[in-house]
Amino acid sequence: MRIEPVNATLGATVTGVDLEQPLSDADLAGLLRALGQYGVLCFPGQLIEAQALRDFSSRFGSLQMISSKSDINVPEVSILSNVVEGGRLIGTPDAGQDWHTDMTYNRVPGFVNVLVAHKVPMRDGKPLGGTAFTNTQAAYDDLPAEIKTQLANATALHDHNQFQELMRRKGSQRPPQTEAQLRARPPVSHPLFLTHPISGRKVIYVNPGFTARINELAPTESDDMLKYLYAHVMQPKYAYTHHWSVGDVLMWDHLGTWHCALADYAPHEFRLMKRCQVMADKVFDAPFLREKLLATA
Repeated sequence: MRIEPVNATLGATVTGVDLEQPLSDADLAGLLRALGQYGVLCFPGQLIEAQALRDFSSRFGSLQMISSKSDINVPEVSILSNVVEGGRLIGTPDAGQDWHTDMTYNRVPGFVNVLVAHKVPMRDGKPLGGTAFTNTQAAYDDLPAEIKTQLANATALHDHNQFQELMRRKGSQRPPQTEAQLRARPPVSHPLFLTHPISGRKVIYVNPGFTARINELAPTESDDMLKYLYAHVMQPKYAYTHHWSVGDVLMWDHLGTWHCALADYAPHEFRLMKRCQVMADKVFDAPFLREKLLATA
């Protein structure tokens, strides 16, 4: 397996590993280290199907089950697509189309997303529908010392419904969540500055999609500080955009990045991705990391 950086900020290309085959412990350790270092990993030319996507993703943690728009045979795999078949969308057409970090609304937060590109919209020979990222580890490093001190022990509240309503205000056809759905996913709090379990670096663990407030600040102070943090993280020097090709498998670390799916294509320009969402139920477990990383160091 070879891991080659593609950007000084984020991103690496991984070759020499077949994702249709069981992942060795040595390769798992190498990929864990690479996620902590590079944040976004691309495995080009691997048009794997849902079962292989599930099996590969599950080596990194438990998979979040999606209640709708999932593969009919592999429910752990969700479909992100604007493709219409039989008069109905086969997947979620507007998934991720604003800056966020997946699963911060869970008590056990997200660790990685793994997507495989089956259809990529093209125009004038150029791919559309890219995915933009920003580096929250590097952004934390550059924060003023007084901000780091002020918020060292702060926590932030994350709300799943906030992103749903944000998308609805932008024109999404998503229905409002039911009372039962709201009760099933109540808001949760996490440290505002989280220690990355692999790199050991601090990350800014808030995001525009799901973060409702900083608990320890008054409402207006919280709003102002979140605006400041969002603008800080969104600086171009922390940014990287992946331009998809069919067969790309892209894996990224939720703990050290934000992402945004770029909606720069028309309804007749088809995009089809299959996705697994991996929870951080293993990566924060010290024995798991010792076994996977130290044994193969």
